Amino acid sequence: MTNLFEYKNAETFPEHHLDELEIFLDDIWSKREKSGYYFNEEDNRVEQQRFIQFLHKTKTLKSNKYVGVIHFEGETINLLPKIFYKGEKPTNRDVNAINKHVLWWLSYCRKLKFPNYLSGLNTEKADFFEILIYLFSKYTRELLNTSIYQKYTEVNKELSFVKGRIDFNAYINNNLSRGRNHKISCQFDAFEMDNEFNRCVKFVSKLLLSNTKEPQSKRYLSDILFILDDVKDINVSADKMKRMSFNPMFSNFETIRDYCVLFLENSVSFNYKNDLKLFAFLLPMEYVFEDFIFGFIDKEIDEIKAKDQDATKYLAEGNKFQLKPDLLLEFEGRRIIADTKYKIVYNDVTDAKNGISQSDLYQMVSYAIRFNSKEVVLYYPNTIEQEIPNNSELIVVDAIASNKEINIRSFQLPIINFDLFVNANNQDMVLTDAFNNTRITLISRIKESLNVAYLQ
Repeated sequence: MTNLFEYKNAETFPEHHLDELEIFLDDIWSKREKSGYYFNEEDNRVEQQRFIQFLHKTKTLKSNKYVGVIHFEGETINLLPKIFYKGEKPTNRDVNAINKHVLWWLSYCRKLKFPNYLSGLNTEKADFFEILIYLFSKYTRELLNTSIYQKYTEVNKELSFVKGRIDFNAYINNNLSRGRNHKISCQFDAFEMDNEFNRCVKFVSKLLLSNTKEPQSKRYLSDILFILDDVKDINVSADKMKRMSFNPMFSNFETIRDYCVLFLENSVSFNYKNDLKLFAFLLPMEYVFEDFIFGFIDKEIDEIKAKDQDATKYLAEGNKFQLKPDLLLEFEGRRIIADTKYKIVYNDVTDAKNGISQSDLYQMVSYAIRFNSKEVVLYYPNTIEQEIPNNSELIVVDAIASNKEINIRSFQLPIINFDLFVNANNQDMVLTDAFNNTRITLISRIKESLNVAYLQ
């Protein structure tokens, strides 16, 4: 097993598979869902893969900005967030704890209704993708055992009696002209199990069954396929799955749909030399962090109204240089711009810039001016080596606007549960319970960053 942290350590890889791995990742890059939520315009313009750096001189690999897992020729490559890097090789317990954190962050994703209470997989499994498969298969199997998604679909069928409306063209051409007058071609709406949604679920379940090594997940996925045995086998895309909507009676199935989209958008597998050996599930961490902070504020702090990426403003007249701050936070008549920066900020008291980069400062001043806000907050993650987050503050004076002051604050947010790395008992806890204290601390920290300590 190879563990790579974003932009940090380099690890050796079997030399005879190195070139094949690079070809495989280039294929993944070209075959990925270009409309995927987690890929930006810059990513879509680049043809060469950005998942891993290949250092051919030293025959080593180095991770870029993506987190997830790659299965290749019997090898597992874990791509881990850089905020957990300690300069040493992680243990299986460390990797499992890191995976739990990524799952917790994804549980607040605005695009994914995540059953975060299902996390009872064998803690020895240090594979992020296996945990996701387990969550999907357990939830889907339990739901399908209690209710099957059915919807009215148009059916064309020959019957011995009239049902719905007669398809006269088919009746004349296929029945009357061939002496089969007793059979009537009918078109009618039927409450069918063989519908587009169930076909998609069956497709994803087959994909996962061929990739998982976890016996419990295999059993759950086999049960799902048994339940959906009468459903047709088709290939589906994430875009097709995303367009599906449900009436309130079937709202529980939205979770299954969102899981399927997550798998289809961020994973690629295919046959190599007539044997399925290759698989990758990858997410760019900077967008996961942004999504997590927005979703957390939106779900956990009712007093604050959060809007994501307001794209109505431009830096220059004539709609040039579009500005898109990550968050606009409104409460008690205040309007605060918040931007997430997935960067490591070091606690250096001698740093006159207080850990804020010059480019970030320029960007925040532009946001404040065009959105007419005098308050800007930068959110950074804390790291495994910074248990106590730090914060800083800068004042920018706008001489053009009558010396108006722009208050720019930076805060590291406590998004890490350090107990998971030292207390083995916490590894088996339900996800929401394991991170409850972290959730409470994070709520308090966000309120502090906005100077709203009076909010309860």
